[in-house]
Amino acid sequence: MFDVLMYLFETYVQSELDFMVDQDALTDELTRAGFQKHEIFKAITWLEELAALHDDQSLLRTASAPDSFRIYAAEEIQKLSSECRGFLLFLEQVRVLTAETREIVIERLMELDAPEIELDDLKWVVMMVLFNLPGGENACHQLEELMYEPESVTIQ
Repeated sequence: MFDVLMYLFETYVQSELDFMVDQDALTDELTRAGFQKHEIFKAITWLEELAALHDDQSLLRTASAPDSFRIYAAEEIQKLSSECRGFLLFLEQVRVLTAETREIVIERLMELDAPEIELDDLKWVVMMVLFNLPGGENACHQLEELMYEPESVTIQ
């Protein structure tokens, strides 16, 4: 499923091509690209749920105290390595993520069918979340710099 998500993100979102709205046409194209139908349907559902989370304004208005910190549930600890959790904290500290967008990222990560999330996969999910968030272009650009040009990043 994650491969389908990455393919869609790279092919349509990052390249700024029009994303196919017709699910049957999109499924046919992805099948021709070599993906299995059940993986395609899971990926499309994952993206629809991401869009629904972005539409949920109550989640985006959730305020947290500046000195608060995230306590992970046992299932999250099992799926997200300390390296992944540390990277999420780092992204919050450099203001790429807010507490609210962090929660969206964690929710989407937990919905992936992988038993453990790799750091590179986490970065892609963060990118997808930020790219789909209204006004998230700056944070998305900061993350791209962190991913592709870490030596040129100035942390304020």
